[in-house]
This record gives sequence, structure tokens and C-alpha cells, in this order.
Amino acid sequence: MAGYEAPIDSLADHPSCPRSSPQQLTLDEINAIRDMVTSDEYRHVPTGTLARLAQRLGKVFAPASTWSRLVRVHRWRRPRRRVHPAKPKVGIRALRANEIWHIDTTLIRLLDGSRTYLHAVIDNFSRRILAWRVAGEFQPEVTAQLLHEAAQNVTAVAPTVWVDGGIENFNSAVDKVVQSGLLKRVLAQTELQFSNSMIESWWRVLKHQWLYLNTLDTLTTVQKLVAFYVEQHNTHLPHAAFHGQTPDEMYFGTGSEVPKQLAAAKVAARQARLTANRAQRCPGCSEFVPLSP
Repeated sequence: MAGYEAPIDSLADHPSCPRSSPQQLTLDEINAIRDMVTSDEYRHVPTGTLARLAQRLGKVFAPASTWSRLVRVHRWRRPRRRVHPAKPKVGIRALRANEIWHIDTTLIRLLDGSRTYLHAVIDNFSRRILAWRVAGEFQPEVTAQLLHEAAQNVTAVAPTVWVDGGIENFNSAVDKVVQSGLLKRVLAQTELQFSNSMIESWWRVLKHQWLYLNTLDTLTTVQKLVAFYVEQHNTHLPHAAFHGQTPDEMYFGTGSEVPKQLAAAKVAARQARLTANRAQRCPGCSEFVPLSP
């Protein structure tokens, strides 16, 4: 059985002599704890609950902290390995700009406890933020407005928009946009197995790398902060998936030479580093005298 260990049969595992510390657990009690912790019969029971269950069964009367300490010290493994299929690590990926979009709404709380709502559309291929809006109250019609704004420069095939099942994505205003043929709407994790994680990932970066570092006191402050970060994200911050290109360069196709330039600059920088380091002299190097051939 996974996680099984031989019974503890010596006093070497005890921190002190039982005679001098009579309150410590006996070997039989420790073995009983080990048997329950590593048993398939109790794998559905949390360790803390297992300690109380052992008391109800009359096996061991010891606090949950003692159980946790013994599990940690003896490295007992609970038979709780997950066997369900792993989630895909790579989500849906577009082959060109404006092929797939993601739209979502996130909540941002101000210092006084009031709420603001941030809506945004992101392009799957380039990770470029196409349109966004900060509102002081939840407005379902904002989704339709952002989709119209994002689609102003789209002249090719109608983009497929991935949405979650909220009222902001399924209402009469958005339905009219879809029915007009301007775009197609897909419900994430329902009509397709993939999630709307790309826009949700950007929410996490925006909040934890920027918004939460500032004083979020008013709606105007949030709007200014988001405007700054969107501009930085789109035009200045290179993305690892694009070999140093920015979202704008990927979206407009203007950064195709950037990976080559960075690769050449990397080689030149490495050579310059070698040359500079080899030109240095330290006391150890000065005293070194090469052997004669």
C-alpha cells in the first residue's frame, strides 16, 4: 500500500524516555495514528477530522496538532493522489489577429468599500487590449459598446468572441451585435472545453502588478491607472510568448525583426562581457606566472 511504513518498535522515535515523560504517546498509539493516516479507508477524511474520529472510535486520544506533527516528522503519505485527467496547460490559440477575442468583467473595490467594474476585450493572437471601460456600477450594455469599439478596424472575417455566462454577455444589446454578423459568440467551457482564462490572467496581472500598488480611492483614479497600464501593456511591455515583441507589434505585424535583433544583440552582449572580464586584473591574476613550455 502506498505510504506504508514498518511499525515503530523502538524508543528511538521518542523525543525522551517514557519514564521521564509519561504523557507522551505510546508506541501503540503512534502506530495506530500511522495506520489511520496511511489507510485507504480514511483517505477521504482530513487529518484534523481524523484525529477526532480516532477519539470517537476509542483508538487514540491526541490533538490534531500532534497528528499533523507526526505526519510531518515521519513523512507519512496519505493515499490521496488525484487520478482525474489533468487540465490542458495550453489553451485556445489563434493563428492571426482578430480571429479570437475574449471579453470579461472584473470587480475592483475602492478604499471606502464601494465597487467599480472594469470591462475589457483582449485579442487572443496578440494579447492586445482592444477596448476597455471602467464604470461605477454594473452596466450589462457596456459589453456591446466595447465590441463595437473593438470591431471598428476589422475588415476580414468576423471575430469569434469567447464569453462567460453572465448577463453582461447575454442580453438584447449583445444579441443585436451578434445577429448583425459583426462577430460570433462562444460560451467558454460550455460550447467548447476551453475556458476564458486569457482575459482572466490579464486581470490578475493588472491588479496584483499595478492596481493594488496604488491608492484606489476614486473611480477617476482607477480610470487613470487602467489607462496607463493598458498603454504600457500594448505598446511597451514585451511578451515572452512573442520573443520580445509587444502586443501592438504582434497585432499590427510591425515587429517581425525584433526577435532577430534581440538574438544578435544577445550574442554581442555576451562577447562584450567576455572581453571586459578578460581585460580585468586582480591580485591573484597578477601573481600568476605561467609555466614555461
